[in-house]
Amino acid sequence: MSESIVVGVDGSECADRAIDWAADEAVRRNRPLHVVHAVDSSPYRAPLFAPPGTVERLTRLSRRVLDEAQERVRQRHPDLRTTTLLVAEYAPKALMRESEKAYELVLGNRGHGGFASMLLGSTSLRMAARTTVPLVIVRGDTGDRGEVVVGLDVTKDEETTLGYAFDAAALHEARLRVVHAWLMYPTYIEAGYAPEDEKVEAEIRKQVATVIAPWRAKYPQVDVVEEVVIEHPVAALTSASRSARLVVTGAHERGWTAPRLGSVSHGALHHAHCPVAVVPR
Repeated sequence: MSESIVVGVDGSECADRAIDWAADEAVRRNRPLHVVHAVDSSPYRAPLFAPPGTVERLTRLSRRVLDEAQERVRQRHPDLRTTTLLVAEYAPKALMRESEKAYELVLGNRGHGGFASMLLGSTSLRMAARTTVPLVIVRGDTGDRGEVVVGLDVTKDEETTLGYAFDAAALHEARLRVVHAWLMYPTYIEAGYAPEDEKVEAEIRKQVATVIAPWRAKYPQVDVVEEVVIEHPVAALTSASRSARLVVTGAHERGWTAPRLGSVSHGALHHAHCPVAVVPR
């Protein structure tokens, strides 16, 4: 199991919670932990703006962040294989490179920057839209209890999302709740197209069961609950997250010119009450 669990740190309280979650995850999966701290020092490299010794002080402080992170891991899991890396680079770029061959990337929901009222930091949001490996944003209740919840869109290819969710449920010996939420758009109702909810729901349940069937067979030890609700998907996942240990959602879709984060994943990252795993489709 050479693929590591990569965690980004910046010395913040949110990063400390991410370290704890990532260390526990690495132990459960028998994988090494790779701790990365990236500092973009470019504004201070120009002599015009750099007070004497600024870069050296910045380096010492950054080393301290890594040392404290490594000590936190050592106290929690003394035998966990852990490496650290300090990078003088834009954080998303460094994290993208370090996670290319990783099993997954773990980040706190916010860092030192930004406003206190922000629900999700810019680095976490940027990585969620571009990650090529599963990304876990550690937020809310991180207790090792409750269900694993996965959002399912039957109109999309959810193989990697479901694979990650079933594997996580098996790893935690937890129940897996598969949530599919749907809404009837007002314009359809206004146009006179209003089929009976029971018939629509029955058809959707059939589709969900068909998609889930191969995974039930592959993971017979996992207790699976299928939930179909007439509700906005973000609201449904947020509600389910209140009693969950992890919410799993598909990562991003490709736009015309660049990757982008889907609206459901975006909403879950901002409002879930537990860690959220964003899995590339």
